[in-house]
Amino acid sequence: MVQNTVRGGPGRFGDWLTEAGVAVETVRAYEGGPLPTRLTQDALVVLGGGFMPDDDARAPWLVTARALVAEALDAGTPVFGICLGGQLLAHVAGGQVAAEHGEPEIGSTALTLRAEVESDPLFHGLPRRVTAIERHVDAVTALPPGAVWLAESARCPYQAFRVGERAWGVQFHPETDPDRIRDWDPERLAAHGLDRADLLRRATEDAVTATPVWRQLAHRFAALARESA
Repeated sequence: MVQNTVRGGPGRFGDWLTEAGVAVETVRAYEGGPLPTRLTQDALVVLGGGFMPDDDARAPWLVTARALVAEALDAGTPVFGICLGGQLLAHVAGGQVAAEHGEPEIGSTALTLRAEVESDPLFHGLPRRVTAIERHVDAVTALPPGAVWLAESARCPYQAFRVGERAWGVQFHPETDPDRIRDWDPERLAAHGLDRADLLRRATEDAVTATPVWRQLAHRFAALARESA
C-alpha cells in the first residue's frame, strides 16, 4: 500500500485484507518511505491524500507511484486506488482529473451502483444502493478510454470504475470507519456548513449496512491478490 498522508492510513481495508489472508505492506511515502522502482508485490493499493495525481512538487513520490500503477496495468497486477489513488489510476490510464471540481462530498454519502457491476469481479452482487464515507473536493472528470463505469453519486458521477480487468479506482473511502470523523477539523467542516457531530451520527447509522458491503469487496480484492501470487 502507498500511504500519502499521515492520517490517510489503510484503516479497516488493510485489516480486511489481512483477515482474508493477504500480507499487507504499507509504505509511508509522505515520511520518505521509499517506494520500489519496480513492482515487487502481488497487488497494489494507493490510498488517498490531499494532492492532485501529478502534484510532484508537493508529493515527489507520486512520480514513482504513477510508474508502479502503469507497470501494474501492463502486467495485469491487481490495483485498487482510493480517492487520490483512484484519481491517479484515472490519470495514468488517460482519464482527466480536476482540482476543486463541483460540490465537495464530505461524510456518509449515498452511492448508486450501475448495471455494469453485474459482470465486475469486485462489485457484482453488491446492493445497488449503498453508502460510503467521502472527503474530497477534487474529482475525476473523464474516465480513461475503455474504462467501465461502476458507481455514481448525486454530486460526483465517477465514484467507481475499472480499467482493464484488474484495476479499480474509487472516489469514496471504504477504509474509513465512522470513528475517524472524530478527528476531522470542526472549523473546516463548518466552512462547508457541516457539523462534525451530525456527520458522525449519520455515518455511524449508515455503517450498519455499509460496512459488510465494503468488507466483502476487500475480501474479493484479496482473493485476486492471492491468485496473482
